[in-house]
Formats: sequence, C-alpha cells, structure tokens
Amino acid sequence: MGTKRVPRSPRQKYGAELRLQRVAANLTQEALSEMVVCSPTLISHYEAGRRLPTPEDAARIDRALNTGGFFVRWLEDLDSKFVQYFALVAELERQATEVRLYGLSLIPGLLQTGPYARAVFEAYRTNFEPDELDTFVVNRLERGRMLAESARPVVWALLDEASLRRRVGGPQVMAEQLRKIADMAVSGRLRLHVLPFAVGAHALMESALYMLDFADGPPLAYVEGLQTGNLMDDPALVAACQESYTLALGDAAPQRASIDLIRAIAEEHENAQPQPPLR
Repeated sequence: MGTKRVPRSPRQKYGAELRLQRVAANLTQEALSEMVVCSPTLISHYEAGRRLPTPEDAARIDRALNTGGFFVRWLEDLDSKFVQYFALVAELERQATEVRLYGLSLIPGLLQTGPYARAVFEAYRTNFEPDELDTFVVNRLERGRMLAESARPVVWALLDEASLRRRVGGPQVMAEQLRKIADMAVSGRLRLHVLPFAVGAHALMESALYMLDFADGPPLAYVEGLQTGNLMDDPALVAACQESYTLALGDAAPQRASIDLIRAIAEEHENAQPQPPLR
C-alpha cells in the first residue's frame, strides 16, 4: 500500500501552483523574492501553503511570473473567515471522514449555539463592535451546519464536566446549548461522552483537542491556546494525541449516562436562581 498523503487545502494548492509557475519561469525562490521585494523564506512559506501573500505581494508575483493577475484573483477566493492559525483547520474539517473533539472548559466551536458563541466572543475582547460579533457568530454557525447537512463526518464529542457547568452566557444560554448537544446524540448524529469531575486526573486535562481523519490522507491533530494554535501532522505526535484521547475516553461515562448527565445539568442551569451582583 502507498503512503497516504495529507489532504491539500486550497491554500496549499495555491502554493503548489505558485511553485509550478516559478519553476516554469526558470526562477529560484531567491530570484522571485527579489522581484517581489520580500525574503526567500517568505516565498518558501507561500509555496508550502503555510502563509498567503498580501494582495500587494500577489500583484508583484503576477508581474514577475507574467501570470496576468491569476494569483491576485485566486487570493480573493482564499480570504479566510477565521484567524490565521485556525484557517487551515476550517478548510480541512470539511474533507474529514471522522472528527473527534474534546472540550476542556468550553463547548467545542463546531457544536456551539449562536448565543453561546456570542458570549465566548464577547469575553475574548475588551472593546467589541456588535456587527463584528455578528460576523464571528455567523462564521462559527456556518461551520456547524455541515453536521446538519450530511451524515459525514462521523463525530465524537468528549466533554469535560467543567465545560458543562461553566455558565457561559447565563443559565438559559447554557440550558439551550446543552440540550442541543444531547439532542444531537439522541438523533445519532453525535457520539457523546462526558468526563465527570469524579474521574479526577485524566489524559486530556491539560488541553482541548481536535482530531481529523481522512479517507485519502493520514490523521491530523490540533490543539489551541491563547491567541495561538498548532496543527500537527507528525505521525508520532498525532499517535500520542490519539492515545491520550483513547485513554480519556476509557475514563468517560457511557453515552446514555452522559446524555442523562447533560440533561440534568441543563435543568440545573435553567432552574438556577439569579446571582446577586458582585460588590
């Protein structure tokens, strides 16, 4: 059997075409960088799909390669709705055959309701514009729509009890959010497990985790921190993430018990008494 390749994202295809056109023009990366007025390293990043050129750089690339605005026009279609460190993950998840999510302190974005997502975005920003938040929420909900449109990808959701009890957006928002997840599991669209507080230490307690499997490529793993994210394709690292997920899944409650727990916590949120303001 041949070695599976990592599925190419649109930006990786852009980079591959840039390399083909550069080689066809008999230019080295160094020569092209001089014409574009940037470093050879940046050209290397463009060709690997790790970064996209600015519109100005794309225009200079077109002039250098005599491609008639090709790379400027294609760049317009690649303008991501997501932050740079997550943009590639958002592209790849639509190609995945299986997705495994772990939510540590937050419900994973793919499963969020609109009010929950808005509360998260508000908390991340000191000064925000309502229209800007509207755009962020719409983009997040569009990602989640792929779960309603198709039976693929297969989705596993492993949620720490902390993500269920943290009252993001208030009691009613949390109740709605948790019931949505429980309903998805009951409908068969989601395989759902909860890691209760009673489990204590477990293999994923240090980080949220997002894993993607593909029909024609090796699996990938993604972890995210404050203002940063790391998409891993190194087989050893991905295997270690898979092992940690499997270990944590072994400590989790069965699906039926997990659904019951989530519904009970949703009811607790809904019946919660208003908290007095802090003084």
